[in-house]
Amino acid sequence: MNVLNYAKGVEKLVDPMMVGKTHYLQTKLCKLPVCLQRKIITSATKKAGQMPFVVEPYCTFLFYEIPDPTKIQKFMPNDFVPAKSAVFENDAEKYYGIVSMFRIHTSVFWGARAEYYLVAENTQTGLLSWVMMDYISDTISYDEKHGLKSPDCIGAIMTTTCEGDFVCEMHNNDKTQKVECTANLINSKMRPLNKRLWIEGNTSIAYGRLAGEPDGDLFSLTFFPEEMKQALDIPLKNVVHYQVSSTRTGKFGAVLDKVVSFPFAQHMLSDAPGVHTHYGSEEALRKAVESVNFSKIKTLGKR
Repeated sequence: MNVLNYAKGVEKLVDPMMVGKTHYLQTKLCKLPVCLQRKIITSATKKAGQMPFVVEPYCTFLFYEIPDPTKIQKFMPNDFVPAKSAVFENDAEKYYGIVSMFRIHTSVFWGARAEYYLVAENTQTGLLSWVMMDYISDTISYDEKHGLKSPDCIGAIMTTTCEGDFVCEMHNNDKTQKVECTANLINSKMRPLNKRLWIEGNTSIAYGRLAGEPDGDLFSLTFFPEEMKQALDIPLKNVVHYQVSSTRTGKFGAVLDKVVSFPFAQHMLSDAPGVHTHYGSEEALRKAVESVNFSKIKTLGKR
């Protein structure tokens, strides 16, 4: 198994017709109590514990330096504490809050998302982790706390232009959250990424207390480490406009410090809700991804 064959295998697991059926089914299931929704999802994940997860080109991240990490501890799930990290290799380590903006297609949903993260350490495993505080999307989603969620961000814009601009405009329906960014990619340079943040962190993702239960609902992505090897470092002077606001997550005095963009698709398998695959090292992750057999794998949404 190599990167190319893995990308092909992940893409083949995504059936647009089945995605459409799942979107329709969600409109019915979301009317059930959350406790029943959890039982249905748990039953489904017993048969299929993974989901193809394709992040489309120009997924872009805004990194905000947080001057006082004591202000964010209350958003952490159990066993997580704020942690410093560098974004690119050899950069200074800082406390960061992150806003990610991307389009995605999976076997169960397809659309745009903006997600709010804090960088933390899992004190039980020692792994650097991405703690998801909140998110908005123009497609369906699921988390343990809220169950099956309908789109809350109608009319989202997530695209690029022939002049090299990345453009995102997302506002949730009740106007409590907003993510906007216009950044020109011309003259941005590819730089090596900090392995611990991007490789280790993406195998240890948890929901913060606003988006999940106190236990964190931990999950992992399975991918070739090369997917997180390098990305574009967009100069701050190239960021024409940005605005991030949320009445739910509070204000931390954070200042925009780095802007990162991936000019290629990233192909991964995501743990299904309630499933947690643990990789204690980059070597363990690589061994797992090289041994994937797509002819036998069962995923959410597959026929």
